[in-house]
Amino acid sequence: MVATTIPVDCFDLIIIGGTGDLARRKILPGLFRRMCAGQLPDRARVIGASRRDMDRTTFQIFVRAALNEFAGGTECDDNAVDRFLDIVDYETLDVFANEGWKKLKKKLRPDVILAVYFSVEPSLFGEIARKLVDHDVTNEHSRIVVEKPFGNNLETALALNAELRACFDEHQIYRIDHYLGKETVQNLMAVRFGNALFEPLWNSQHVDHVQITVGETVGVDGRGAYYDKSGAMRDMIQNHIMQLLCLTAMEPPSKYGADSVRDEKLKVIRALEPVTPEDVVRGQYRAGSELDSYLAHSKNPKSKTESYIALKVKVANWRWSGTPFYIRTGKRLRARMSEIAIVFKDPPHSIFEGDFNRKGNVLVIRLQPDEGITLRVTIKEPGPGGMRLTEVPLDMTFAEALGDQVEFMPDAYERLVMDVIRGDQTLFMRGDEVEAAWEWVDPIVNAWVDAQNRPEPYDAGGSGPEDSLMLLHRDGRRWREIKT
Repeated sequence: MVATTIPVDCFDLIIIGGTGDLARRKILPGLFRRMCAGQLPDRARVIGASRRDMDRTTFQIFVRAALNEFAGGTECDDNAVDRFLDIVDYETLDVFANEGWKKLKKKLRPDVILAVYFSVEPSLFGEIARKLVDHDVTNEHSRIVVEKPFGNNLETALALNAELRACFDEHQIYRIDHYLGKETVQNLMAVRFGNALFEPLWNSQHVDHVQITVGETVGVDGRGAYYDKSGAMRDMIQNHIMQLLCLTAMEPPSKYGADSVRDEKLKVIRALEPVTPEDVVRGQYRAGSELDSYLAHSKNPKSKTESYIALKVKVANWRWSGTPFYIRTGKRLRARMSEIAIVFKDPPHSIFEGDFNRKGNVLVIRLQPDEGITLRVTIKEPGPGGMRLTEVPLDMTFAEALGDQVEFMPDAYERLVMDVIRGDQTLFMRGDEVEAAWEWVDPIVNAWVDAQNRPEPYDAGGSGPEDSLMLLHRDGRRWREIKT
């Protein structure tokens, strides 16, 4: 069964940084898969632009190699790659010079949608925005896409937003966070607001606590210099995990639309209480079995940057008062695991005798691996001999529940780039969201800088620092296991 697709209007998409790693791995293969799904109009055009001196033919060779390496498994006819290469063009572009911008403008069509993807480092965003306007490459209907990081503190985020807003209106700026493009993240909203079963229970009266986990088996190999200036708090909590927290905790929007959804997410961020030092655990992985340490990867033997962080977060509003959110993320953990677990309270009174050890009802939204949703419920064990209770999962693994449709599910970048062309900002971060998130994060980071404490070491290939266990144990709770 082929998933239903909705074609988009004709467009020109400029990828600035078109020969970079993101374009090669994600953007170009994603556009190719959308073409195979029938979503790209015949007159669409994709224009790569970078400092590399090459002509269109050379760029097409580059694109073909990228598709061969990263678009495997795509269901397409034999001529699909050639058809995609027909819509590909290229322009050599030095961001700071004028000549390339003039040539780029000549390639564009005035009667189609124009989107410009800033697939470059954020330090160039302001200059690119100014050049697009100064050379009349864009107009009031054009859209720009910018990648994280959106600053590294509130001050830099404000400055970056000011640079972009000086050239483009907020409705033209698409701040992309690929986590929001994941199928399961969007299913979180569907589960909450599309079913009468869950929303009445989605509050502190029925939910004991919420756990959000994003665990990675990889270290910071190859990203050591960047990561050492960022750390898990800035690299993951401020953006990816903050978005998961907001979607889990927000009030129902009036409708599924960009500003309605983002207004509710912003209210969650502004309702977050300041985090006290005892509610934060920082860790840094040390060498494990055949695995190097963080200090070796960062090439900074004195580094105090965290590769793991766990926090107890409180949302100060009527819905969540008294229900903590425990969030954690780390590198070099035992398994790759991203999930949101809603842990419901036990029944107020048990009518069953015996020493049955309840684990409670838990709704788990799995982002990776094996995207899906699981609800753990209590049932009677089969057979005679009394009322013996056990727990079983009601499992909706997408690959099993949706069958062939899973093969045609777009990945996050595919979906988000198509949303840019459609002009749908629902799954993109708004400027005030970014600023509010940094306003909450900055005091936590500044407290570490002032204290000059080293993160707690933990074994590479483990489950994180010992102190992170105590974060929940002191509340009579425990983390869900990070399973291999």
